[in-house]
Amino acid sequence: MKIIIAGAGAVGTHLAKLLSREKQDIILMDDSEEKLSTLSSNFDLMTVTASPTSIQALKGVGIREADLFIAVTPDESRNMTACMLANNLGAQKTVARIDNYEYLLPKNKEFFQKLGVDSLIYPEMLAAKEIVSSIRMSWVRQWWEFCGGALILIGTKMREKAEILNIPLSQLSGSEKPYHIVAIKRNSETLIPRGDDVIKLNDIVYFTTTRKYIPYVRKIAGKEDYADARNVMIMGGSRIAVRTAQYVPDYMLVKIIEHDLNRCNKLTELLDDKIMIINGDGRDMDLLTEEGLNNTEAFVALTGNSETNILACLAAKRMGVNKTVAEVENIDYITMADSLDIGTVINKKMIAASHIYQMMLDADVSNVKCLTFANADVAEFTVKAGSKVTKHNVKDLGLPKGTTIGGLVRQGEGIVVTGNTQIQAGDHVVVFCLSMMIKKIEKYFN
Repeated sequence: MKIIIAGAGAVGTHLAKLLSREKQDIILMDDSEEKLSTLSSNFDLMTVTASPTSIQALKGVGIREADLFIAVTPDESRNMTACMLANNLGAQKTVARIDNYEYLLPKNKEFFQKLGVDSLIYPEMLAAKEIVSSIRMSWVRQWWEFCGGALILIGTKMREKAEILNIPLSQLSGSEKPYHIVAIKRNSETLIPRGDDVIKLNDIVYFTTTRKYIPYVRKIAGKEDYADARNVMIMGGSRIAVRTAQYVPDYMLVKIIEHDLNRCNKLTELLDDKIMIINGDGRDMDLLTEEGLNNTEAFVALTGNSETNILACLAAKRMGVNKTVAEVENIDYITMADSLDIGTVINKKMIAASHIYQMMLDADVSNVKCLTFANADVAEFTVKAGSKVTKHNVKDLGLPKGTTIGGLVRQGEGIVVTGNTQIQAGDHVVVFCLSMMIKKIEKYFN
């Protein structure tokens, strides 16, 4: 595939690096030569210093042959303009990064498609939804729902109370167990487990299950004594913080601590009266204590500084807060954040890249997610009639090593898959695999 990415900021560069490893034909364009200078020598991609809203520049990079044009500059209007031009000049599919929620409303989808913008992506909104999912269940590191919640992915860390430690997976509850362990993150390694693997203390274990059996998974993970979040403190009044505060359930009480007074005034205009805005330094532990950190079940650090967010979550943990969430935009720090055991890590460029990545796949994929801590991806495929995956039972499909089928949804009902499951046309199948293997899997679903 020929993919042109406009904008060498955080999202654009991460995406370009990700896709270049898959041997795609990648062109990354940006006005700034400085942003592009280190990339082409270290990665298998071409960089072009040019404006993505210049017709001549778009023709120069071969927009007519582009399978996918992605505009992810910081300027929403520029992204929309670049996509419209790219579409009219022959690009097959276009994606624009935006920061206006109104554009995402279903009634506007057709309007933007007529203009030449096929898909819109709002990274801050996607990040906020992940934060709310993770604080809703205080014992969960990652939570993701498939097909409206018919099948659920839960990532949680194994502590001393877990009932499933050091037992071979093949011996856990027999073949009829109501969950499937699809991935294990151990130190810096990610395993797609086999029957003889065991779960060890401090592993992050990823389960798929149905809603009915969430309490059972919580019990075997030893997390029944974790209090659910009702009081939430957010450090930093960023756009992600605003969206998070808007998405939290009504029963949660939210406080936002922001050091910039002008931003505080803006937040009071943007947010509901029931959300408390406090002007102060979120690194000041006396202030946090005064504002009730001791009675807070969830602490979310969303400043623009990854180190500050990690340290703030560590401090909150020491003060007895069970659930902490840190925005860590520096990818190099994610492993460190994991080793410090700070809880859930949010990285909006990885979230955005996952959503864009699914547009490259030929199979019918409605969801792709990168598991932030684990070097693994999860994708939701819709099975076509006659596809390879329908020909045999799961155990006889010959799936590549490092992949597993986590579950499926059939006629709205979630089903945990075993080796003897026969997949049918129309099923929504959830597949887990080590990073960069999704392209190898999609041939089974075409």
